[in-house]
Amino acid sequence: MAILAVNAGSSTLKFSLHPLQNAQVQPSVLTGSIQGLEPGGAPVLDWTFQGHAQHRQLERAADPFDQALQSLGELLRGDPAIPAIEAIAHRVVHGGRSLSASVKITEIIMTELIRLTSLAPLHQPQNLQGIRAFQKAFPSLPQIACFDTAFHATLPAVDYTFALPQSLTDRGVRRYGFHGLSYQYVMSVLLERSERAQGRVLMAHLGNGASLCAARGGLSCSTSMGFSALDGLMMGTRTGSIDPGVLLYLMEQGWDHDQLEDLLYKQSGLLGVSGISADMRTLRANGSAPAQAAIDLFTYRLVRETGAMVACLDGLDLLAFSGGIGEHDTELRAQMGQRLAWLGVVIDPLLNQQAIGNEVLAIHAPESRVQVWVVPTDEGLVAAREAARLI
Repeated sequence: MAILAVNAGSSTLKFSLHPLQNAQVQPSVLTGSIQGLEPGGAPVLDWTFQGHAQHRQLERAADPFDQALQSLGELLRGDPAIPAIEAIAHRVVHGGRSLSASVKITEIIMTELIRLTSLAPLHQPQNLQGIRAFQKAFPSLPQIACFDTAFHATLPAVDYTFALPQSLTDRGVRRYGFHGLSYQYVMSVLLERSERAQGRVLMAHLGNGASLCAARGGLSCSTSMGFSALDGLMMGTRTGSIDPGVLLYLMEQGWDHDQLEDLLYKQSGLLGVSGISADMRTLRANGSAPAQAAIDLFTYRLVRETGAMVACLDGLDLLAFSGGIGEHDTELRAQMGQRLAWLGVVIDPLLNQQAIGNEVLAIHAPESRVQVWVVPTDEGLVAAREAARLI
Protein backbone atom coordinates (compact mmCIF):
# COMPACT_ATOMS: atom_id res chain seq x y z
CA MET A 1 0.00 0.00 0.00
CA ALA A 2 1.04 3.61 -0.48
CA ILE A 3 0.10 7.24 0.13
CA LEU A 4 -0.37 9.55 -2.85
CA ALA A 5 0.75 13.10 -2.05
CA VAL A 6 -0.57 15.79 -4.40
CA ASN A 7 -0.17 19.54 -4.86
CA ALA A 8 -2.78 21.10 -7.14
CA GLY A 9 -2.11 24.47 -8.77
CA SER A 10 -3.95 26.55 -11.34
CA SER A 11 -2.27 24.84 -14.30
CA THR A 12 -0.16 22.05 -12.79
CA LEU A 13 -0.73 18.97 -10.67
CA LYS A 14 2.34 17.56 -8.92
CA PHE A 15 2.25 14.13 -7.31
CA SER A 16 4.43 11.56 -5.55
CA LEU A 17 3.68 8.01 -4.39
CA HIS A 18 5.11 6.90 -1.04
CA PRO A 19 5.01 3.19 -0.08
CA LEU A 20 4.11 2.08 3.44
CA GLN A 21 6.38 -0.53 5.01
CA ASN A 22 5.59 -1.64 8.56
CA ALA A 23 3.37 1.44 8.86
CA GLN A 24 6.34 3.68 8.01
CA VAL A 25 6.23 6.05 5.04
CA GLN A 26 9.07 5.53 2.59
CA PRO A 27 10.62 7.94 0.05
CA SER A 28 8.66 8.22 -3.18
CA VAL A 29 8.94 5.48 -5.78
CA LEU A 30 6.98 7.42 -8.37
CA THR A 31 6.95 11.17 -8.93
CA GLY A 32 5.49 13.32 -11.66
CA SER A 33 3.42 16.23 -12.79
CA ILE A 34 0.63 17.07 -15.19
CA GLN A 35 1.07 20.47 -16.78
CA GLY A 36 -1.05 22.49 -19.19
CA LEU A 37 -4.29 22.28 -17.18
CA GLU A 38 -5.18 25.93 -17.75
CA PRO A 39 -8.09 26.69 -20.15
CA GLY A 40 -6.90 26.08 -23.68
CA GLY A 41 -3.72 24.40 -22.44
CA ALA A 42 -2.09 21.28 -23.85
CA PRO A 43 -2.02 18.74 -20.97
CA VAL A 44 1.19 16.77 -20.60
CA LEU A 45 1.88 13.95 -18.13
CA ASP A 46 5.49 13.41 -17.05
CA TRP A 47 6.48 10.82 -14.48
CA THR A 48 9.45 8.83 -13.21
CA PHE A 49 9.07 5.29 -11.84
CA GLN A 50 11.99 3.13 -10.73
CA GLY A 51 14.44 5.52 -12.34
CA HIS A 52 12.73 5.58 -15.73
CA ALA A 53 11.36 8.94 -16.92
CA GLN A 54 8.34 8.88 -19.22
CA HIS A 55 6.24 11.45 -21.07
CA ARG A 56 2.70 11.37 -22.42
CA GLN A 57 0.67 13.98 -24.26
CA LEU A 58 -2.92 13.95 -23.00
CA GLU A 59 -6.05 14.64 -25.00
CA ARG A 60 -7.68 18.03 -24.61
CA ALA A 61 -10.95 17.87 -22.69
CA ALA A 62 -13.79 20.13 -21.58
CA ASP A 63 -12.63 19.61 -17.99
CA PRO A 64 -8.83 19.25 -18.16
CA PHE A 65 -8.49 18.49 -14.44
CA ASP A 66 -10.90 15.54 -14.62
CA GLN A 67 -9.08 14.31 -17.72
CA ALA A 68 -5.77 14.61 -15.89
CA LEU A 69 -7.03 12.58 -12.93
CA GLN A 70 -8.39 9.91 -15.22
CA SER A 71 -4.95 9.63 -16.83
CA LEU A 72 -3.27 9.58 -13.43
CA GLY A 73 -5.61 6.82 -12.25
CA GLU A 74 -4.83 4.76 -15.36
CA LEU A 75 -1.12 5.24 -14.74
CA LEU A 76 -1.33 4.17 -11.09
CA ARG A 77 -3.47 1.11 -11.87
CA GLY A 78 -1.71 0.16 -15.09
CA ASP A 79 1.46 -1.35 -13.64
CA PRO A 80 1.27 -4.16 -11.05
CA ALA A 81 4.62 -3.02 -9.65
CA ILE A 82 3.05 0.27 -8.52
CA PRO A 83 1.62 -0.14 -5.00
CA ALA A 84 -2.09 0.48 -4.42
CA ILE A 85 -3.16 3.79 -2.89
CA GLU A 86 -4.48 3.80 0.67
CA ALA A 87 -5.04 7.55 1.06
CA ILE A 88 -4.46 10.87 -0.70
CA ALA A 89 -2.60 13.70 1.04
CA HIS A 90 -3.30 17.21 -0.25
CA ARG A 91 -1.08 20.22 0.31
CA VAL A 92 -3.38 23.07 1.37
CA VAL A 93 -1.83 26.49 1.83
CA HIS A 94 -4.05 28.00 4.54
CA GLY A 95 -5.63 26.37 7.57
CA GLY A 96 -6.41 29.53 9.50
CA ARG A 97 -6.63 29.61 13.29
CA SER A 98 -8.84 26.57 13.74
CA LEU A 99 -6.95 24.09 11.54
CA SER A 100 -3.46 23.95 13.03
CA ALA A 101 -2.80 20.27 12.21
CA SER A 102 -3.51 17.90 9.32
CA VAL A 103 -7.08 16.56 9.19
CA LYS A 104 -9.29 14.14 7.30
CA ILE A 105 -11.38 16.14 4.86
CA THR A 106 -15.12 16.41 5.54
CA GLU A 107 -17.74 18.83 4.25
CA ILE A 108 -17.36 20.84 7.44
CA ILE A 109 -13.62 21.10 6.81
CA MET A 110 -14.20 22.11 3.19
CA THR A 111 -16.58 24.88 4.28
CA GLU A 112 -13.90 26.29 6.58
CA LEU A 113 -11.23 26.08 3.87
CA ILE A 114 -13.45 27.88 1.37
CA ARG A 115 -13.90 30.67 3.93
CA LEU A 116 -10.11 31.14 3.98
CA THR A 117 -9.79 31.59 0.21
CA SER A 118 -9.34 35.37 0.39
CA LEU A 119 -6.25 34.88 2.58
CA ALA A 120 -4.43 32.91 -0.14
CA PRO A 121 -6.15 33.70 -3.46
CA LEU A 122 -3.21 32.52 -5.53
CA HIS A 123 -3.22 28.99 -4.06
CA GLN A 124 -6.29 28.10 -1.95
CA PRO A 125 -8.87 27.92 -4.79
CA GLN A 126 -6.65 25.55 -6.78
CA ASN A 127 -5.97 23.41 -3.69
CA LEU A 128 -9.71 23.07 -3.05
CA GLN A 129 -10.51 22.39 -6.71
CA GLY A 130 -7.94 19.61 -6.56
CA ILE A 131 -9.56 18.10 -3.47
CA ARG A 132 -13.00 18.09 -5.13
CA ALA A 133 -11.62 16.49 -8.26
CA PHE A 134 -9.81 13.76 -6.32
CA GLN A 135 -12.92 13.08 -4.22
CA LYS A 136 -14.80 12.49 -7.46
CA ALA A 137 -12.07 10.39 -9.05
CA PHE A 138 -11.20 8.34 -5.95
CA PRO A 139 -14.42 8.35 -3.87
CA SER A 140 -13.50 5.39 -1.67
CA LEU A 141 -10.16 6.77 -0.47
CA PRO A 142 -9.67 9.00 2.58
CA GLN A 143 -8.51 12.49 1.63
CA ILE A 144 -6.18 14.31 4.03
CA ALA A 145 -5.54 18.07 4.14
CA CYS A 146 -2.00 19.04 5.17
CA PHE A 147 -1.55 22.74 5.90
CA ASP A 148 1.37 25.01 5.10
CA THR A 149 0.40 27.10 8.12
CA ALA A 150 0.46 24.23 10.65
CA PHE A 151 4.22 24.23 11.35
CA HIS A 152 3.91 27.81 12.59
CA ALA A 153 1.28 26.98 15.23
CA THR A 154 4.06 27.42 17.80
CA LEU A 155 4.60 31.11 16.98
CA PRO A 156 4.38 33.22 20.15
CA ALA A 157 1.66 35.87 20.36
CA VAL A 158 4.24 38.65 20.24
CA ASP A 159 5.29 37.41 16.79
CA TYR A 160 1.88 36.73 15.24
CA THR A 161 0.01 39.79 16.56
CA PHE A 162 -0.45 42.92 14.45
CA ALA A 163 -0.60 46.38 16.05
CA LEU A 164 -4.33 46.53 15.33
CA PRO A 165 -7.43 46.79 17.55
CA GLN A 166 -8.01 43.61 19.56
CA SER A 167 -11.39 43.15 17.87
CA LEU A 168 -9.62 42.48 14.55
CA THR A 169 -7.13 40.11 16.15
CA ASP A 170 -10.06 38.19 17.64
CA ARG A 171 -11.47 37.83 14.12
CA GLY A 172 -8.28 36.14 12.92
CA VAL A 173 -6.42 39.12 11.47
CA ARG A 174 -2.94 37.99 12.52
CA ARG A 175 0.23 36.49 11.09
CA TYR A 176 0.13 32.79 10.18
CA GLY A 177 3.26 31.92 8.19
CA PHE A 178 3.53 29.55 5.23
CA HIS A 179 5.83 26.97 3.56
CA GLY A 180 5.25 24.89 6.69
CA LEU A 181 5.45 21.48 5.00
CA SER A 182 8.84 22.42 3.57
CA TYR A 183 10.10 23.73 6.91
CA GLN A 184 8.82 20.63 8.71
CA TYR A 185 10.81 18.43 6.34
CA VAL A 186 13.97 20.56 6.45
CA MET A 187 13.84 20.70 10.25
CA SER A 188 13.47 16.91 10.51
CA VAL A 189 16.51 16.39 8.28
CA LEU A 190 18.62 18.88 10.22
CA LEU A 191 17.69 17.31 13.56
CA GLU A 192 18.92 13.96 12.25
CA ARG A 193 22.24 15.36 11.03
CA SER A 194 23.35 18.15 13.31
CA GLU A 195 23.29 18.82 17.06
CA ARG A 196 23.16 22.52 16.17
CA ALA A 197 19.61 22.00 14.86
CA GLN A 198 18.32 22.06 18.44
CA GLY A 199 19.65 25.59 18.77
CA ARG A 200 19.09 28.81 16.82
CA VAL A 201 18.19 27.84 13.24
CA LEU A 202 17.24 29.97 10.26
CA MET A 203 15.67 28.18 7.28
CA ALA A 204 15.36 29.96 3.93
CA HIS A 205 12.80 28.53 1.52
CA LEU A 206 13.64 30.40 -1.67
CA GLY A 207 11.71 29.84 -4.87
CA ASN A 208 8.89 31.50 -6.77
CA GLY A 209 7.43 31.84 -3.29
CA ALA A 210 10.05 32.75 -0.69
CA SER A 211 10.15 33.03 3.07
CA LEU A 212 12.31 32.63 6.16
CA CYS A 213 11.60 30.67 9.31
CA ALA A 214 13.46 31.03 12.61
CA ALA A 215 13.33 28.03 14.92
CA ARG A 216 14.46 27.08 18.44
CA GLY A 217 14.40 23.49 19.63
CA GLY A 218 13.05 22.47 16.25
CA LEU A 219 9.94 24.68 16.61
CA SER A 220 8.99 27.73 14.58
CA CYS A 221 9.29 30.94 16.60
CA SER A 222 9.27 33.58 13.84
CA THR A 223 8.66 33.69 10.11
CA SER A 224 8.69 36.32 7.38
CA MET A 225 5.29 35.57 5.80
CA GLY A 226 2.26 36.82 7.67
CA PHE A 227 -1.53 37.08 7.28
CA SER A 228 -1.16 36.13 3.63
CA ALA A 229 1.55 34.67 1.42
CA LEU A 230 2.49 38.21 0.31
CA ASP A 231 4.52 39.37 3.28
CA GLY A 232 8.26 39.33 3.87
CA LEU A 233 10.76 38.51 1.14
CA MET A 234 10.56 39.65 -2.47
CA MET A 235 9.40 36.70 -4.62
CA GLY A 236 8.99 35.64 -8.22
CA THR A 237 5.86 37.70 -8.91
CA ARG A 238 4.89 38.84 -5.38
CA THR A 239 5.94 42.08 -3.72
CA GLY A 240 6.88 40.86 -0.27
CA SER A 241 6.64 43.54 2.44
CA ILE A 242 5.27 46.83 1.16
CA ASP A 243 4.20 50.06 2.84
CA PRO A 244 0.37 49.92 3.18
CA GLY A 245 0.40 53.58 2.23
CA VAL A 246 1.28 52.52 -1.32
CA LEU A 247 -2.03 50.65 -1.51
CA LEU A 248 -3.96 53.60 -0.09
CA TYR A 249 -2.33 55.82 -2.70
CA LEU A 250 -3.24 53.46 -5.55
CA MET A 251 -6.82 53.27 -4.27
CA GLU A 252 -6.96 57.07 -4.35
CA GLN A 253 -5.81 56.82 -7.97
CA GLY A 254 -8.79 54.60 -8.76
CA TRP A 255 -7.31 51.11 -8.47
CA ASP A 256 -9.88 48.50 -7.42
CA HIS A 257 -9.50 45.25 -5.46
CA ASP A 258 -8.85 43.02 -8.47
CA GLN A 259 -6.22 45.36 -9.89
CA LEU A 260 -4.40 45.52 -6.55
CA GLU A 261 -4.56 41.75 -6.11
CA ASP A 262 -3.15 41.21 -9.60
CA LEU A 263 -0.35 43.72 -8.94
CA LEU A 264 0.64 42.27 -5.57
CA TYR A 265 0.45 38.58 -6.48
CA LYS A 266 1.23 38.36 -10.19
CA GLN A 267 2.96 41.48 -11.57
CA SER A 268 5.60 42.33 -8.96
CA GLY A 269 8.72 40.71 -7.48
CA LEU A 270 11.47 39.59 -9.84
CA LEU A 271 9.11 39.87 -12.80
CA GLY A 272 7.95 43.37 -11.95
CA VAL A 273 11.38 44.83 -11.18
CA SER A 274 13.13 43.27 -14.17
CA GLY A 275 10.29 43.44 -16.67
CA ILE A 276 11.78 40.20 -18.03
CA SER A 277 11.01 37.10 -15.99
CA ALA A 278 10.06 35.72 -12.58
CA ASP A 279 12.66 32.95 -12.98
CA MET A 280 16.01 33.60 -11.30
CA ARG A 281 17.77 31.34 -13.82
CA THR A 282 16.48 33.42 -16.74
CA LEU A 283 17.59 36.64 -15.05
CA ARG A 284 21.09 35.29 -14.31
CA ALA A 285 21.46 34.27 -17.96
CA ASN A 286 20.04 37.56 -19.28
CA GLY A 287 22.81 39.76 -17.90
CA SER A 288 21.01 43.06 -18.56
CA ALA A 289 20.90 45.96 -16.10
CA PRO A 290 17.17 45.43 -15.29
CA ALA A 291 17.80 41.73 -14.66
CA GLN A 292 20.70 42.52 -12.35
CA ALA A 293 18.65 45.16 -10.53
CA ALA A 294 16.00 42.54 -9.73
CA ILE A 295 18.62 40.05 -8.52
CA ASP A 296 20.30 42.70 -6.36
CA LEU A 297 17.00 43.72 -4.77
CA PHE A 298 16.05 40.09 -4.10
CA THR A 299 19.42 39.49 -2.42
CA TYR A 300 19.27 42.71 -0.41
CA ARG A 301 15.77 41.95 0.90
CA LEU A 302 16.93 38.47 1.86
CA VAL A 303 19.88 39.88 3.81
CA ARG A 304 17.69 42.48 5.51
CA GLU A 305 15.05 39.96 6.61
CA THR A 306 17.79 37.59 7.76
CA GLY A 307 19.14 40.30 10.05
CA ALA A 308 15.71 40.68 11.65
CA MET A 309 15.39 36.93 12.21
CA VAL A 310 18.88 36.66 13.70
CA ALA A 311 18.01 39.46 16.11
CA CYS A 312 14.87 37.60 17.20
CA LEU A 313 16.95 34.45 17.73
CA ASP A 314 19.69 36.32 19.67
CA GLY A 315 22.27 34.90 17.28
CA LEU A 316 22.57 32.01 14.85
CA ASP A 317 23.85 28.42 15.03
CA LEU A 318 22.69 27.03 11.68
CA LEU A 319 21.50 28.41 8.33
CA ALA A 320 19.70 26.14 5.83
CA PHE A 321 18.70 26.77 2.20
CA SER A 322 15.87 24.99 0.39
CA GLY A 323 13.46 25.64 -2.51
CA GLY A 324 14.31 26.00 -6.18
CA ILE A 325 16.58 29.04 -5.76
CA GLY A 326 17.99 28.01 -2.40
CA GLU A 327 18.93 24.53 -3.60
CA HIS A 328 20.44 25.51 -6.98
CA ASP A 329 21.66 29.12 -7.00
CA THR A 330 25.29 28.85 -5.88
CA GLU A 331 25.94 32.54 -6.52
CA LEU A 332 23.14 33.66 -4.21
CA ARG A 333 24.39 31.40 -1.42
CA ALA A 334 27.93 32.72 -1.86
CA GLN A 335 26.68 36.30 -1.67
CA MET A 336 24.71 35.48 1.47
CA GLY A 337 27.85 34.01 3.03
CA GLN A 338 29.79 37.19 2.27
CA ARG A 339 27.06 39.46 3.63
CA LEU A 340 26.77 37.39 6.81
CA ALA A 341 30.50 37.16 7.47
CA TRP A 342 29.98 39.42 10.51
CA LEU A 343 28.06 36.51 12.08
CA GLY A 344 30.97 34.18 11.51
CA VAL A 345 29.48 32.55 8.39
CA VAL A 346 32.14 31.08 6.09
CA ILE A 347 30.96 29.08 3.08
CA ASP A 348 33.37 26.66 1.42
CA PRO A 349 33.40 27.58 -2.32
CA LEU A 350 33.96 24.01 -3.51
CA LEU A 351 31.22 22.53 -1.34
CA ASN A 352 28.89 25.33 -2.40
CA GLN A 353 29.45 24.45 -6.07
CA GLN A 354 28.73 20.78 -5.33
CA ALA A 355 25.33 21.59 -3.79
CA ILE A 356 22.99 21.42 -6.80
CA GLY A 357 19.78 20.20 -5.18
CA ASN A 358 20.29 16.45 -5.44
CA GLU A 359 21.46 15.72 -1.88
CA VAL A 360 21.61 17.11 1.63
CA LEU A 361 24.98 18.82 1.97
CA ALA A 362 26.78 20.94 4.55
CA ILE A 363 28.60 23.75 2.73
CA HIS A 364 30.28 25.65 5.58
CA ALA A 365 34.05 25.83 5.98
CA PRO A 366 35.65 24.23 9.09
CA GLU A 367 36.30 27.66 10.64
CA SER A 368 32.70 28.86 10.21
CA ARG A 369 30.97 29.69 13.50
CA VAL A 370 27.61 29.03 11.82
CA GLN A 371 26.77 25.77 10.08
CA VAL A 372 25.34 26.21 6.56
CA TRP A 373 23.32 23.44 4.92
CA VAL A 374 21.54 22.90 1.62
CA VAL A 375 18.51 20.64 2.08
CA PRO A 376 16.44 19.70 -0.99
CA THR A 377 12.92 19.88 0.37
CA ASP A 378 10.30 17.12 0.10
CA GLU A 379 6.86 18.44 0.99
CA GLY A 380 5.23 15.31 -0.44
CA LEU A 381 6.99 13.05 2.05
CA VAL A 382 5.81 15.21 4.96
CA ALA A 383 2.23 15.20 3.65
CA ALA A 384 2.35 11.40 3.20
CA ARG A 385 3.59 10.98 6.77
CA GLU A 386 0.74 13.14 8.04
CA ALA A 387 -1.80 11.08 6.10
CA ALA A 388 -0.36 7.80 7.36
CA ARG A 389 -0.58 9.08 10.93
CA LEU A 390 -4.25 9.96 10.51
CA ILE A 391 -5.36 6.71 8.85
